[in-house]
Amino acid sequence: MYITPRPSVTDDPLYAVRLGVTGMLAYAAIPLINPALPPIIAALPVGLIAAQRKAFNPGKAIAGPIVMILLVYIMTWFVETLRPMPLVYVGAMWLTYFAGFRMILQSGAQAGMLIIIVAVLMSVMGMHGTATVETMRDGFVQASLVGLVLGPIVYALFPARTTEQHVDDPAPTDGNVTLGAAIRATVLMALTFWLYAVMEPSDMMMAVIAAMVLVFPTRNAVFYEAHQRVLATFYGSAVGLTILWLFTFSSHLPILLGLIFLGGLWLGHLMLHGKHPSMVYQYALSVALALIAGALSTQDPGYATFTRIVLTLSGAGAAALLVAGLDALTGWRRPTPQESTT
Repeated sequence: MYITPRPSVTDDPLYAVRLGVTGMLAYAAIPLINPALPPIIAALPVGLIAAQRKAFNPGKAIAGPIVMILLVYIMTWFVETLRPMPLVYVGAMWLTYFAGFRMILQSGAQAGMLIIIVAVLMSVMGMHGTATVETMRDGFVQASLVGLVLGPIVYALFPARTTEQHVDDPAPTDGNVTLGAAIRATVLMALTFWLYAVMEPSDMMMAVIAAMVLVFPTRNAVFYEAHQRVLATFYGSAVGLTILWLFTFSSHLPILLGLIFLGGLWLGHLMLHGKHPSMVYQYALSVALALIAGALSTQDPGYATFTRIVLTLSGAGAAALLVAGLDALTGWRRPTPQESTT
């Protein structure tokens, strides 16, 4: 799957500042909206905005949130219609996962990831009941609207230096992508039941990170991405707990927003200059914001952090091992010429 490259200081020297401000404003929206699931409002807009590179792309900034809103409404209707028929419901969700994975493997594009993210979250929430899935739907809509509003604002305040817009360059996967997608859909179906059994609804934005390791076509890439998700969880938990600890000395919203800005600024700096891939630090900011929002609403921060780390480790690790084993057993993917000569 196509991975967004590291942001460039030459093209976008204010990237870290923009990331910190985005995290701060996303969290500032929570008291105004008073959502049922604050972690979604805190984390999702950052992911939508931070994924942009180079100059502001209005098409992506508008299309991303709108597509997300449409998908959650479609999936909510889908879940509520099929939930009374359990076998049909499970089969339909498997087909949805399969379609998303096949889109990713066949084209390399990231659009299939949106389908999978929404499908996982809404299908798991659907098992909890109609009210829960509608709460998740409303949270996604609110967060998408926040991202839609914040994107133009933060780019107007802190524009990129270059006027060139980034163009994605996805590459398709060679081999039997139908079999590869079927393997991943089956593993994700098992992971869905596991998430339903062990995760609270407010933690789902964190848990779905474990599912994202499955979108990659090679065993090495799957293990590598699982490692990156674990690193992101540790980094984000460290930042979130540090902010929560400092917040206890002066429990006022402006102080908290300032600390979130500094945490986002540091992680944004690491996205530009850090030793790990930039996406580690981007995921880490989403982890930190989700942790802070959850801890200050209904959760105990220490327990929430421990739970997220353990579940991300176990979920990402088990999924990666199973997919890698099935890929090796079936040999569905044709190696590239570079891989064949090594």
